[in-house]
Amino acid sequence: MFSFFKKKPPAPEPAPAEAAPAPAAAEPPEPAGRGWLRNPFGAKAEAAPEPPPAEVAAEPAARTGWVDRLKQGLRKTGSSITTVFTGTRIDEALYEELEEALLMADTGVKATTVLLDDLRRRVKEARATEPAAVRELLVDAIADLLRPLQKPLVIGEHKPTVVMVAGVNGAGKTTSIGKLTRHLAAHKASVLLAAADTFRAAAREQLAVWADRNYVEIISQQGGDPAAVAFDAVNAGRARGKDVVLVDTAGRLPTQLHLMEELKKIRRTLVKADTAGTGVPHEVLLVIDGNTGQNALMQVKAFDDAIGLTGLIVTKLDGTAKGGVLAAIAQERPVPVYFIGVGEKLEDLETFDAREFAQALLG
Repeated sequence: MFSFFKKKPPAPEPAPAEAAPAPAAAEPPEPAGRGWLRNPFGAKAEAAPEPPPAEVAAEPAARTGWVDRLKQGLRKTGSSITTVFTGTRIDEALYEELEEALLMADTGVKATTVLLDDLRRRVKEARATEPAAVRELLVDAIADLLRPLQKPLVIGEHKPTVVMVAGVNGAGKTTSIGKLTRHLAAHKASVLLAAADTFRAAAREQLAVWADRNYVEIISQQGGDPAAVAFDAVNAGRARGKDVVLVDTAGRLPTQLHLMEELKKIRRTLVKADTAGTGVPHEVLLVIDGNTGQNALMQVKAFDDAIGLTGLIVTKLDGTAKGGVLAAIAQERPVPVYFIGVGEKLEDLETFDAREFAQALLG
């Protein structure tokens, strides 16, 4: 079973004393934060509902099943590239067809050039004579190119770990936050959500639905200042001993300069909330839609320049996405890819593995 994150193990509990009398039954204490709490900014802290006592977190799907779904999602790209290797000769015509197929898969000119140069070297060193062997060598080349993007999300070095999440409208940002919340909670990490997307209609309500489903608390404010909500969430997370604070921000295009400035303001405010000097926000994630091709690379560059990205979540690699843009990102702006998604189900979001992705990309 693969975890979505790494978490420091808790300290071992001391062994109970022998023949210790059983404690008398007592009423459970009222959880911190129940009801509606006021803060200096006027935001409300919405308490998490009590989870059903019999509910048990479902086991994630087997990794092999996940890889199969990823291959199915990238089947169009895989079929177009593998067609190149159906011939009988390794010649310049093969490399030219492969170059065209990689460009059509959104790998970009720079990454395609690097991959083909590396592939020619590998073919020469391996003394390959069959096109089918070239395909396997290309898998190795793509995996090596993508390997710098393979990095786990670490939870537990700081308490709370503050994660700021950005992305353009429609990329699946809020849904990805909900899925990540579910998996964090399933691994016994306490999570606090911050509804700092106060621009989009119903954004607060959408995040509140995920909070209810996952039995976690949410800090929100109707039509308020996003930076104030984020600031209050960090303080609340620290006061309540939360493991993770996930800050949802408003979706915006990199060309919307006034909204990008608001995003910078949220980040500066989070830094001010870091009274302990732990480096808040500890993670700044960008959610990108795998269907947007080279536009995804442009988004990574723009958001990285504005707020300093630490990781990516790539969504919607399920049918029309070509997937090659990750090679372009690895070549031009190697921001780690923490998670990739191939659908709407909870199990359709998984950690990124360079070799798995390379194999899926080539069918």
